Amino acid sequence: MRKILSTHPLHPRATAMLAGAGRLAIARALDARTLTAEARDADIVIVRAPLPPELFDGANNLRAAIRHGAGLDMIPVEAATAAGVLVANVPAVNARSVAEHVMFVALALLRRFRVMDRDLRAKGWLAGREHANSTNELAGKTIGIVGLGAVGQAVGHIAAHGFDLNVVATTRSLRPAPERVGFLSIDALVEQSDIIVLCCPLTEETRGLISRERIARMKPNALLINVSRGPVVDDEALIEALRKDRIGGAALDVFATQPLPPNHPYFGFDNVIVTPHMAGITEESMMRMGVGAAGEALLVLADKLPVNLRNPEVIERYRRRFPAD
Repeated sequence: MRKILSTHPLHPRATAMLAGAGRLAIARALDARTLTAEARDADIVIVRAPLPPELFDGANNLRAAIRHGAGLDMIPVEAATAAGVLVANVPAVNARSVAEHVMFVALALLRRFRVMDRDLRAKGWLAGREHANSTNELAGKTIGIVGLGAVGQAVGHIAAHGFDLNVVATTRSLRPAPERVGFLSIDALVEQSDIIVLCCPLTEETRGLISRERIARMKPNALLINVSRGPVVDDEALIEALRKDRIGGAALDVFATQPLPPNHPYFGFDNVIVTPHMAGITEESMMRMGVGAAGEALLVLADKLPVNLRNPEVIERYRRRFPAD
């Protein structure tokens, strides 16, 4: 029976889809040695944790590595391609979940929810209520979106149509801007935005994009929200700016090191919201991502190519390993 290895449990609907196609196994641990050993006899790997490049060396049955979500940084695509393994993902299906998270943390920062809730519980009604005097509304502010893929477009739509924000964006794509979205350079966006939202993929171009110099260009009360990847931000520069009250605050869902160490400086700021890489995780998005990944797995096991194939250059090598019927 064919083996489908998933790094994490799948949504029940996805599990049911795969029931007749093979044996679904959940990885016992997520370290490189365990994943490599458990993938050795797998036909499919469904990915929610970083795969080591060496996993592909001896996995002779492995047809595809399928990302449970959009970002491909958890899959060493070059190693997979060299081994003749298909790489696929499930794009856009958690965009709404991430976009709603962005608005949630922006409101929480502007309305000082963390300190209000803390002081209300510890010091009483009036102490909590006092924070309201220094809160702000969303409406009328400028939100700058870095990366205008599915997540960035969802953020822009909610911001413009739901909260009456001015929306600007910077993107590698030259496609026409969505309604009520204006394009700016990254430096102009950083300078003009009240809320900066990072939605871009991690590439060599975006690594360190929010640098010390760009943080210095931000407005004194600006908020930085990162739902992209941790290395897009220069952590040392951001921590320094927060310590000096150079910016208004930050909401961070992704980090260069995950899990974030419990003694990390980010935990010490009242104006920083830290979440454990869960912006895109809801009951609804987990169902969509699981079903999408299962659907791609079923196509591959039926000797077809995945809909969202991300390394098409592998096809010739893949077909030498697994000739079409």
